[in-house]
Amino acid sequence: MKKIKNFFKGVKKEAKAVRWPDGKTLVKYSCITVVMLIFFGLFFLGWDALFSFIRTLIGA
Repeated sequence: MKKIKNFFKGVKKEAKAVRWPDGKTLVKYSCITVVMLIFFGLFFLGWDALFSFIRTLIGA
C-alpha cells in the first residue's frame, strides 16, 4: 500500500513541475494539429486514389 501511496505522491509532484501552456498557445497548437491531420489525410487519400486508378488500368 505504501508503494501505491508513494507513486501517487510522485505523480502529483511531477504534475506540478509541468509548464502548462496558456490558452492562446493551446489554441495555436490545436489548430496546427487539426490542419496537419487534414493535410495528411487528404495527402494519403490522394495517393490511395491514384494507386487505385493505376490498379484499375492494369486490371489487377
